[in-house]
Amino acid sequence: MKCLFLYNPNSGKGKIQRKLQLIERMLKMRYDEVTLYATKSAEDLQRKAAEGAMVYDTLIFSGGDGTFNLVLGGIGERKVDLGYLPSGTANDVARSLGIPKNVKKALKVILGGRRETLDCMNIDQTGYAMYIAAAGAFTSVTYSTPQKQKKRFGWLAYVFECCKKQMKFDSFPIEVTCDGRTEEAKAVLILVMNGRSVAGFSVNKKASMQDGKMEIAILRERENLGFWGRVRAFFEILRLFFRGSKCGSKHLLRLSGAEVSIKAGENVVWDLDGEKGDSGNIDIRLLPRHVTMFVPKNKKI
Repeated sequence: MKCLFLYNPNSGKGKIQRKLQLIERMLKMRYDEVTLYATKSAEDLQRKAAEGAMVYDTLIFSGGDGTFNLVLGGIGERKVDLGYLPSGTANDVARSLGIPKNVKKALKVILGGRRETLDCMNIDQTGYAMYIAAAGAFTSVTYSTPQKQKKRFGWLAYVFECCKKQMKFDSFPIEVTCDGRTEEAKAVLILVMNGRSVAGFSVNKKASMQDGKMEIAILRERENLGFWGRVRAFFEILRLFFRGSKCGSKHLLRLSGAEVSIKAGENVVWDLDGEKGDSGNIDIRLLPRHVTMFVPKNKKI
């Protein structure tokens, strides 16, 4: 059995770099051959993931949700077991699956956890997302916040970025078709979710990555919001993130299904697993049990 470990030597304040001996030693408890590879860029990571999926039994990687997205895009249709050491800021995929951020504990999931097949999202037939496709208020924060600030302040860097640039709530017209049902709305925020956690909050707590469906939350507001309209929108967003599935509001539209098509203007930019995606219309199809991954032994997913 062979495994490839991909890591960014500069991410997570160099934590993974300092743990390399531990990582290699523990992985050798399970695998006959362990290869460690320090990635040089996002493109290099995705390329190496694609190559590794054809050669190795297991592909293990460290990083945040954006790293997960790059690996997912790299492996594409190839079948390979995945192991994950979360070392990002929010780590929503890891939170959804119960994978601990502690390196040694995350390694124990790979060594002694269970192997499960998980749903993921197919974006416009060519791309992938593991847990979220989102647009509107605050969604650009994950990719617009400078990396230096994230390394220095962690999750608080997102808060600073929100306060500095993201407090203007512009509604935008959308048409959403989910499993044959069509709704029109003017939205300030739309979340298409496969995971439980979004931005570190249990927004979709009752969801599963094995239930064959996505959950959609659309926060609706009228156009040209004034001051008080923006205040209301802000508190509606807070309610959604803090109360999650318990949040009930006349401004909130919820849908669920295996296929969703969204028509939106070219000014609407999509966030895919914390990475900047395309603008405008988007088609999302759930791929049931597409990803094979090690998860905690006794965790309900």
